[in-house]
Amino acid sequence: MIKDEDVLLYHSTGRKGKLEIAATKPCLTQRDLSLAYSPGVAVASRVINKNENDVYEYTAKGNLVGVISNGTAVLGLGNVGPSASKPVMEGKAILFKRFADIDVFDLELNTQDPDEFIKAVALLEPTFGGINLEDIKAPDCFYIEQTLQKMLNIPVFHDDQHGTAIISGAALINALELAGKKIEDATFVINGAGAAGLACAQHFENLGAKNENITVCDTKGIIYKGRDQKPNPYKEIYAHDSDKRSLKDAVAGSDVFLGYSVGGVVTKDMVKSMNDNPIVFALANPDPEISYEDALSARDDVIMATGRSDYPNQVNNVLGFPSIFRGALDVRATAINTEMKIAATMALVKLTREDVPDSVSKAYGNKRFEFGRDYIIATPFDPRVIVWEASAVAEAAIKSGVARLEIDIDEYKDRLESMMGKSREIMRVMINKAKKEPKRIVYPEGEHEKILRASNIVIDEQIARPVLLGNKEKITAKMRELRLDLDGVEIISPENSDKMDEYVEVFYKSRRRKGVTMEQARQLMTNRNYFGAMMVHKGHADGLVSGVMNQYPETIRPALQIITAKEGVKHVAAVYLMIIKNDVKLFADATVNIETTPETLAEIALLCAEQAKCFDIDPKIAMLSFANFGNSKHPFSDKVRKAVDIVKKLAPDLKIDGEMNVDMAVDPELRAENYPFCEFDGAANVLIFPDLTSGNIAYKLMQRLGGAEAIGPILMGMKKPVHLLHVDGCEVKDVVNMTAIAVVDSQNLDAK
Repeated sequence: MIKDEDVLLYHSTGRKGKLEIAATKPCLTQRDLSLAYSPGVAVASRVINKNENDVYEYTAKGNLVGVISNGTAVLGLGNVGPSASKPVMEGKAILFKRFADIDVFDLELNTQDPDEFIKAVALLEPTFGGINLEDIKAPDCFYIEQTLQKMLNIPVFHDDQHGTAIISGAALINALELAGKKIEDATFVINGAGAAGLACAQHFENLGAKNENITVCDTKGIIYKGRDQKPNPYKEIYAHDSDKRSLKDAVAGSDVFLGYSVGGVVTKDMVKSMNDNPIVFALANPDPEISYEDALSARDDVIMATGRSDYPNQVNNVLGFPSIFRGALDVRATAINTEMKIAATMALVKLTREDVPDSVSKAYGNKRFEFGRDYIIATPFDPRVIVWEASAVAEAAIKSGVARLEIDIDEYKDRLESMMGKSREIMRVMINKAKKEPKRIVYPEGEHEKILRASNIVIDEQIARPVLLGNKEKITAKMRELRLDLDGVEIISPENSDKMDEYVEVFYKSRRRKGVTMEQARQLMTNRNYFGAMMVHKGHADGLVSGVMNQYPETIRPALQIITAKEGVKHVAAVYLMIIKNDVKLFADATVNIETTPETLAEIALLCAEQAKCFDIDPKIAMLSFANFGNSKHPFSDKVRKAVDIVKKLAPDLKIDGEMNVDMAVDPELRAENYPFCEFDGAANVLIFPDLTSGNIAYKLMQRLGGAEAIGPILMGMKKPVHLLHVDGCEVKDVVNMTAIAVVDSQNLDAK
């Protein structure tokens, strides 16, 4: 369970908030400065002055969305004002970036006057490629959006209205298909006449529903003709002649209930009163209008959706707005019109009915998804969503005449596939694999704050069963200080352990011919890294993660002495999983083998190929050097060439080649032009460096200067999982990631 302290720590640790501005061009030299700013920037300004559309060519406008709110209707909080809405808007910005690589400026306006709001946003039109309005109360939101849409020549989209409608519409069409009902014949009850409810009613009409078949309820009950002396014009559209007055009356005999209101307003009896195969979308958060369990217990033929991730059929807006804006921006649309909204809905309808790839199932702990009552809408982490939806939106924009760019849709789909690779999901896949069968992972540095905080996450997400080594009193005191609930975690003090004598004896027998005395064995076993390694060796733990406070040699030495390498492995090695923007590469060896021979490099390559497959990566291995395919005769390049020959003999089906320099490894077009005979196509995803020096320098440069995320070092070739951390810059998420990897390694060992 996520605690308030976790949320506040997340938002306040390091750089405050959740966003920063990153430069996309170099600005390191005087020449760079002259190009970026004065005097060179004047050239770009003059060009744009002559042709305003060139602003898309020479600035970030084309990939920049303004997320704008006044905080008058923040989900679950109400009218909290602009400052309190800022964390929510920053969160929205992260979702834009995470799911569609769209940059965002969040703007919180200090006004509740709709006309002031409109004026402020209108003045910002030159800045943005699109405007996403957020968390604005009804009916102001309708007036603000409609007015801005008429005034501006860029897309204006209120996600609380249309995002919800688009996703709900897709789920609805699929649910109606399963229920054997036609949308034009179905009767609807919508509870909640705010932004989402009324927008959904309108969108359902656009999809084929009949206005007279839609009953809308608000806090006063059914909206009917003559109810109000001064009717709200937005609600009045759904005011019909009716003698029904309550939500209960409206639901009886209906086909579809859609809730955009508050929790607990629908009873089991109300669900029982609906027609056969009723469709119930209870989308209030966090408490639905009727709970999933109650709805299913009332009717075994009900098709149920909620806004929650812990039940099937989550209606989640993140399935909509990132991809919708991606498609709109990429054709420079002047609006997001009805045709584009319908296209987005239908893309999700069709995607949900497609066979779901294994990669999506793995991201959800190998859960199988198949179109049916428990799967009527695609999952948020399905990487295909952006390809299907953004391309459909872009195509609809072109066909409906609001696109300023015409693009080849097939080529655009390929570009989207390339942009949104599986790199963003790689650790989620590993974590979900770990959750399938959690293992006992020992942490020798159990008193350290980062280990304790990571253990809290590991327990909360059921990734592993942590075993903390250290002083029990110190650990429990630190837990209280950090307000952590590590209920059920095992804490062991090596000095007081009843296993100490056994461990000392085992270690002494294994090392006595290497100069270790019994007294030295006992002294070493009080070292928690030695004790933890012995726990893994004896099967009292399934894996070990350490290194938050100890230098690398101090951490790896006990593991090498006690757990030792796998049968047949002569050289244990370490690999870093480098996530570079939207790409994933494995770098090895960067931490263990200082000097290498052809045999060492060959073994590292084979170990890396095995590790890549654990991450569901098809290995393409480049053996790196300063030379390319024999163009420079030198012992250093000869060593790499010989290593390639060894690997090809041992694993002839492996995609590997070299020696080659890094340019040729990562630039397939350059390689194809110069060395078309290379054994693999595309960019290499496994880079084997000729020695530790080059590998260590490369990964640190990529991490510190290139902005890559480094996961590792992942130790390869050990009998049992041992994964080490770096004392410099290690974060809690690194501990969690390495824990997941250790668990999956243990699962793989069990499977052999």
